[in-house]
Amino acid sequence: MGAGQRGFTLIELLVVMVILGITLGLATLSAAPSQKQSLEQDAKRIALLLQLARDEAIVRNRLIAFEAGSDTYRFMVRNDNREWEQVTQDDLLRQREFKRAPVTLMLEPQPAAQDDTLRIVFGREPVDKPFVLTMAANDGSRVAIRADGIGHFTVD
Repeated sequence: MGAGQRGFTLIELLVVMVILGITLGLATLSAAPSQKQSLEQDAKRIALLLQLARDEAIVRNRLIAFEAGSDTYRFMVRNDNREWEQVTQDDLLRQREFKRAPVTLMLEPQPAAQDDTLRIVFGREPVDKPFVLTMAANDGSRVAIRADGIGHFTVD
């Protein structure tokens, strides 16, 4: 190089690379959804699916149930033999996994004693009992789905 030409030193290039790396790392961390955001997304999806299941129960004139464990949730339909069978022909009401399992579910008012599976049943009538379904994650974050009994589901 001649006396009038000057380039960047190795140190200057390394400093720029470190700054870019830190900036990119922070941007990536802020773009990753938190446990609370994942829980809220699951709750919003479930609220919409509960509304759909309620409407389907009225239209099909059959009982439809929402069942959930700590890792997955699904919808069941009561057949002519009065047995519950999983909905398999409907892509919207198919079995799904929670985004960040395990999730603790609490239903108020509490149902009669059952096994470990939580179940909410929708009947043929357009009016159901109001309920609050609370979803809790391991980090302490909570989201509630409130049903008013006449078809409105909200997420808090």
